[in-house]
Amino acid sequence: MPVSDSQVLEALSQVQDPDLRTDIVKLGFVKDLVIEGGNVSFTVELTTPACPVKEELHQQCIDVVSALDGVDHVAVEMTARVRQRDTLNDQLIPQVNHVIAVASGKGGVGKSTVTVNLAVALAQTGAKVGLLDADVYGPSIPLMVGAEDEKPTTNGNKIIPILRYGVKMMSLGFLLDDSQAVLWRGPMVAGTVRQLLADVDWGDLDYLIVDLPPGTGDAPMSLAQLVPLTGVVIVTTPHNVAANIAGKAVHLFRRLNSPIMGVIENMAGFTDPATGQVIQVFKGTSGETLAGELKVPYLGSLPLDPAISAASDEGKPSILANPDSQQARAFATIAGKVAQQASILAMTRRDLTQVGTLDERPV
Repeated sequence: MPVSDSQVLEALSQVQDPDLRTDIVKLGFVKDLVIEGGNVSFTVELTTPACPVKEELHQQCIDVVSALDGVDHVAVEMTARVRQRDTLNDQLIPQVNHVIAVASGKGGVGKSTVTVNLAVALAQTGAKVGLLDADVYGPSIPLMVGAEDEKPTTNGNKIIPILRYGVKMMSLGFLLDDSQAVLWRGPMVAGTVRQLLADVDWGDLDYLIVDLPPGTGDAPMSLAQLVPLTGVVIVTTPHNVAANIAGKAVHLFRRLNSPIMGVIENMAGFTDPATGQVIQVFKGTSGETLAGELKVPYLGSLPLDPAISAASDEGKPSILANPDSQQARAFATIAGKVAQQASILAMTRRDLTQVGTLDERPV
C-alpha cells in the first residue's frame, strides 16, 4: 500500500530547525510533496541560502521518510526564501529583506575588512547581497574591493551601485575625489546616510550589509532611525579597551531598539607558520567573554593573519584571495551564523507569532 501525504508529513514533523526550535512542517518549510508509488519527492524551503545546517536537515529528511513502509526512494530539494524584516515603517528600501549593520566601538579593529568578507561570503551562498559603506568620514570599501577608480552611473534619479564579487556596493568614496576631505556636522551626516539608502537603486536584496564608522556618533544613530534594522553585528579585538568601547556601542543600539545579532572577534590567535603553534598576541577580553557579559550570541573569531590585510590592500577580499585558508573558512562560518540570527529575528517577529512555539532569545 503506497504511503500517504499525511504519513510523510507526520514523519517530517520529527525534523526540527535547530535555530527556530520548531519542526519544519509547522514552520511551512515543506513544499511540493509528490508521491508516485514508492517514490517520494518534496522541497524544503529554508529561511536563508547560507543555512549552516542545510546538509544536516537534508539527511534527516531522507532518513525519516525512508523509514516509512512503502517508500523506496526519497528525493529532497533544498531551497531558500529569505524572510523579510518588518518593513512597515521603511519607505526608503522596502525591497531589502534584511539590513545588517556592522559596528565597533573604536577604530582599528578591522571592521571594514570583516564587513567586506562577510558580504562576499553571503553572496557565495547564492544570496542577493548589497554593501553600503556608511563610514562617511573615511570610506575605505572602494580600495578594499579594487574599485577605487570606478564611478557609478545613474538611471533616471537613481544611482546604480558598483558590482564587485557578486555584491552591489555603494560608498561615498565612489562619489568623491581621493583628495577631498569630508568636513561635515551631524545633520549633514544624517542626510548623506539617507541619500546613500534612498538614492541608490539597490533592487531586491536578501541582505544589505552596512559598514558603520567606529564609535557611537551620528551615522549609527541616523541609520537606526532611518530604517528598521534586522540587527547589529559588533566587531571587537581581544583588547580590554576595544571590548569596553564595543560594550558602549551595544548599549547605544539597544537604546535605539536595534537588536544585537552577536559579537565577532577579529585578530585572535596568530598561527606560527614554522611550528603551527597558535600564539595569543593580544590577551585582553576575548570576543566570547564579551558576548557572554553582554548576553548576546558569539558569532566566532578570525585569526590574526597578515594575509587578510594584504588581500584588502590589493583590492581582493581575503575569502577570495585565500579560499582554502583558515580565515576563509572562518568568514564562511561566521556568515552562516549571521544569516541564522537574521532568520531567527525575522521569524520571531513575524511568522512564528502565528505558531507560538519559539522562545524569545536574548538579543
